[in-house]
Amino acid sequence: MASFNKLKNVLMLAFDWILYGAGATDTCKVTVTQPRFQEADYSMHTVFLTCAFDASGCSSSQPQVLWFRFLTNKHEDLCTPACTDHHKYKVHLSPKNNISLQINDLTVDDNAVYICGIAFSDSSSPHSKQTGDGTILTKTEKQHSNGKVIFIFMIITSSLLFLYSTTVFTFFVVYKLKPKLLKKSWNEDQRPENCKITSGRKIFRAIAQELQKQRYAERWKEPADLEDDTLYQNR
Repeated sequence: MASFNKLKNVLMLAFDWILYGAGATDTCKVTVTQPRFQEADYSMHTVFLTCAFDASGCSSSQPQVLWFRFLTNKHEDLCTPACTDHHKYKVHLSPKNNISLQINDLTVDDNAVYICGIAFSDSSSPHSKQTGDGTILTKTEKQHSNGKVIFIFMIITSSLLFLYSTTVFTFFVVYKLKPKLLKKSWNEDQRPENCKITSGRKIFRAIAQELQKQRYAERWKEPADLEDDTLYQNR
């Protein structure tokens, strides 16, 4: 900002030098106003920077319109009053003291401070040549819309890889532990307690089968006994 104020003072000194060389004095006074900021979307290829001035005590002749561009460490004369690049820059002056600078083929390299100047060349007043405070032009860069898509894709891919690695690890653990589990189960079956339980079950099953056979035999024997008793009584 200090460099910008220094540049503005240099421009004012240049105007005063021109007035001093003219050697005449009058009451012409000019006031220049500019918007402080102007932002251009990345899709814009043409922009209009506005500037307005008010002149009191000046002649009715058209003033000279000057445009400068202030970069980081230098300034450029764009239209003073003729434009250095007629395809790139064009100056428009309306009857209501409104001025605009048209910038074509706009790029991010055009981001700078643009200063508007008004000069009544037929006046020797120190206030007949003034500049505005400058407009900071900023063109935004194009944002890659696929950045969000890439981010989502990375999240999904990471999740799938995590699930895949978890599944592989689970199968690996099961594969490694399965022989041990089978061996443990076999060892448990071969324990003395389990063998005793199995033998007891076999004995109990044999006793149950034997009792069932005896009951079955007794049922078939009972009718014969009854028949013998009947015959004995008849005798």
